Amino acid sequence: MTASDTTGRLPGKDRAWRLGREVLLHLAIMAAVLGAAELILRTIDLRELRDSYEPGRALLFRHDAELGWAPIPNASTTFTGTRTVAVRNNSLGLRDVEPAGAGKPTVLFVGDSFVWGYDVEANDRFTELLRAELPAARIVNAGVPGYGTDQEYLLLARLWRAVNPDVVVLMFCTGNDRSDNSANMRNGGYYKPYLARAADGAWHFAGQPVPWSRHVYFRDNALVRHLWLARAAVTGFVQLAHREIEVPDPTERLVDMMREMVEARGAKFLVGLQYHEPRLEEFLRTRGIASTAFDGAPTYPSDGFHWTPEGHAVVMQRLKRLLAAAGTIEPNPAK
Repeated sequence: MTASDTTGRLPGKDRAWRLGREVLLHLAIMAAVLGAAELILRTIDLRELRDSYEPGRALLFRHDAELGWAPIPNASTTFTGTRTVAVRNNSLGLRDVEPAGAGKPTVLFVGDSFVWGYDVEANDRFTELLRAELPAARIVNAGVPGYGTDQEYLLLARLWRAVNPDVVVLMFCTGNDRSDNSANMRNGGYYKPYLARAADGAWHFAGQPVPWSRHVYFRDNALVRHLWLARAAVTGFVQLAHREIEVPDPTERLVDMMREMVEARGAKFLVGLQYHEPRLEEFLRTRGIASTAFDGAPTYPSDGFHWTPEGHAVVMQRLKRLLAAAGTIEPNPAK
């Protein structure tokens, strides 16, 4: 008899072979299950697992620990919203011409995708139209898609020394800026800073450093970029680790903070509103802030209802009147 006949145990080589076969079988089953899960995830194409909320965003913007996301200097690509347009950033990361015209009074516009020019070519935007109407001024477009007033405040502080504006115009998106200002997450899961009020009444920026959104992992980590199972795992981790936070709407305080910063640095502060909002307009009147609204400016019928080229022309005319009435920039007498 062999040892296995008397003890009921297989010889060493046989036991090792059986163990190895069982391990390989389990690995094969796991691989098949994971492969099937990967195929299912790719087939159902969950929006949360796609590369980005907006085509072209990853090529134009990157994570920023202070702002949430920021435009990439000198980046260029096409961007598709309702229609596809060309986008080229300057050395400051702004979708604008290179800063020039030193010595001219400078008008800096801050805002979101309406200022940036979503769905229109750069030459069709109100800022480019204003350059022809106000040749004595230097016009700077500092719009960034998705920004709330909180991010615009922080961006303005960052750009100030490079631009040194004489006039700052906050372009307020009545449609969504209040909701943008009241949360730490917007636009399909991108994290952002937010203004919060402490128990003692003091205001401070919270949510900084801004955590990575799932989209940043999708772009910057090779495993997550190529494996949808990894995307699902990262999405679950990010949502558990960084919960969505909402705070009472701080919009009026943010506008006042921007006014205080601008006026403390010797510049003029004005506001343009996507359309009339009595609550904010009453606040602006109490602070002596001149403003205008753009009701009736033509828009595209979907994807944010951004201004068409004709809409930008209407916006330009109302801004020109606002600047003239505020005594800041003289219009071209030939116009």
